[in-house]
Amino acid sequence: MRTFVTTSAVALLLAATSPLLAQTSITGGSGGSAAAGGTAASTVGTGGTSTSATGRTGSSIAAGGSAAAVNGKTQTGVSMNKGNGPVMNSNARAQAHEGGTFSRSHTRTQVKAGEQVGSTTKTMSHVPGSKPTMSTTSTTAR
Repeated sequence: MRTFVTTSAVALLLAATSPLLAQTSITGGSGGSAAAGGTAASTVGTGGTSTSATGRTGSSIAAGGSAAAVNGKTQTGVSMNKGNGPVMNSNARAQAHEGGTFSRSHTRTQVKAGEQVGSTTKTMSHVPGSKPTMSTTSTTAR
């Protein structure tokens, strides 16, 4: 009887001091558009990271962009890379121009596995003779 009580007491003590492990997930992203005259540009970036109850971590990242111009030129580009350690980065750029009128958008996203997701989008448009229109949108999720 004494062994049973001691074993039960140890099991109860361990259960009381051990934190319950739960799955955690973090997601985030940003995006934006700019338009002026006959031009438009948009970019978006998103990412996520999840840690299971057993401590395994998985992450994802995505980005994209588009640009349009009635009679001008457009350019888009997306790049992604694995940074130092458990970090992923993405860059999405888009721009369109017709003469001096232009629109551009740029989104940077970073995922730190199991820790945080951050994303920033900057947009700008301009018509000659007027003041440029700019905006910045940022998010950080932990």
